[in-house]
Amino acid sequence: MWEYIVLIVAIPYLLYIFSWLKNYQYWKHIMAIPGPKSYPMVGTMMQLIFDEDGLFYSERKRSRAFYPIYKRWSFTLSLVCLISAEDIELILNNIKHIKKSHIYDFLHEWLGTGLLTSSGSKWQNRRKILTPAFHFNILQEFVGIFNRETENLLNVLERDCDKPYINVLIPITEFTLCSIGETSLGVDLGKGHTSYKEAVHNFGVILTKRIIRPWYHNDFVYSLAPLAQEQRKAVTVLHELSTRVISDRKKLFSADGQISYSDRKRLAMLDLMLKAKYDGADIDDEGIREEVDTFMFEGHDTTSMAICFALMALANEEKIQEEILEEIEEVLGHSGKLPTYNDLAELKFMERCIKECLRLYPSVPLIARVAGEDIKTHTGYIIPKGCDINIYIYDLHRSTQYWENPEKFDPDRFLPENVATRHPFAYLPFSAGFRNCIGQKFAILEIKAALCCILRKFKLKAVDTPQQIKYKSDLVLRPVGEVRVKFVLRK
Repeated sequence: MWEYIVLIVAIPYLLYIFSWLKNYQYWKHIMAIPGPKSYPMVGTMMQLIFDEDGLFYSERKRSRAFYPIYKRWSFTLSLVCLISAEDIELILNNIKHIKKSHIYDFLHEWLGTGLLTSSGSKWQNRRKILTPAFHFNILQEFVGIFNRETENLLNVLERDCDKPYINVLIPITEFTLCSIGETSLGVDLGKGHTSYKEAVHNFGVILTKRIIRPWYHNDFVYSLAPLAQEQRKAVTVLHELSTRVISDRKKLFSADGQISYSDRKRLAMLDLMLKAKYDGADIDDEGIREEVDTFMFEGHDTTSMAICFALMALANEEKIQEEILEEIEEVLGHSGKLPTYNDLAELKFMERCIKECLRLYPSVPLIARVAGEDIKTHTGYIIPKGCDINIYIYDLHRSTQYWENPEKFDPDRFLPENVATRHPFAYLPFSAGFRNCIGQKFAILEIKAALCCILRKFKLKAVDTPQQIKYKSDLVLRPVGEVRVKFVLRK
């Protein structure tokens, strides 16, 4: 019995010693970087596991305490966290650091190695195939779909507007899921899909638990854990929907790769991939499913959170809310005319408000890369080649180094003259550089279309305040509980 215990302790210890001796220079640079209190071998792991505030809030504390850079490490794993725009630019503006960190490997069971998680030539090839799906001409046609789905959303909100409040997470998630289905996948996902939405949420919870437990970073060890079984169940649900979507869409293609429908001139994103496969491009059925899973997740969950937080924020800013309505009426009049692409482009003040919402509530609060070479930061520390790097967008967006009174909602931060004087990497709701978000114009257009129709029909009244909203670590910026807003029909 004792022999087994000694073996269990000895093996990790020997691996730890071997890693530090073999990579002495690497660990010398890592240990020079400031960070929270650490202990031999286990490093800073204990704080992550036993922090009473939860991972999201403990990271915010560390970002404030060690600004602009700090480290976390445990056993043979290390991580450097960046908060300053100057250091972040060094990463995002250099193609040598284009590879995503190993944390993204934990998404492979669900998303495979699609656009979000791949690197190198595969990423470049997928980006080339998918970019035409977000061309200006196609985005123009999407506005009609956004308007139609928003009308369905308005009916739901009107049905429940006599209640003290509406938890906007539910109807908004339904809206964005239907929108991504119709626009990018070319299918009507209809109502429901509760199991899919629950599986997305469950996967995020599982991912967070895995991240803070270093022993689960080993695939074999993790595969034996009950947590891995929970993940497999969630992935089964997620893949069932994406597989069905692809199967239904493939039926519209003839054997020679021609599309047999006649009522749609444009090609949805899924159509482009299917057509590319038929034309001999380097993408197979598994690759198509990877991208469908990626866009079903990123295309609905991130935008859903953005709209929910925007509604909550505007409910707490009645004056700004009315200014947006005045702009809408100037552009669209009072006739109830639905907005066109050009109309939405004219809503400059609304766009500044959306940008301010995304500053305060970035849908993706964290992105991560691998150092492709040694990096000397602006404070003189060396991030060694091969080290994982976390870029904390949430903290960057609330840093007093770049934002005066950062907790205040102020759309004038995005007036051209103010943007021109700010560091170009101080605002990253859609990342930046070579791996910026391919769907950012799509997202802004969808948010604009939704807010335009909602604010014309309802006045938003605050129920939850920004100070009351609590967050948890997840794939996106997700609240612990509800996001509650009162909707009042305008006369």
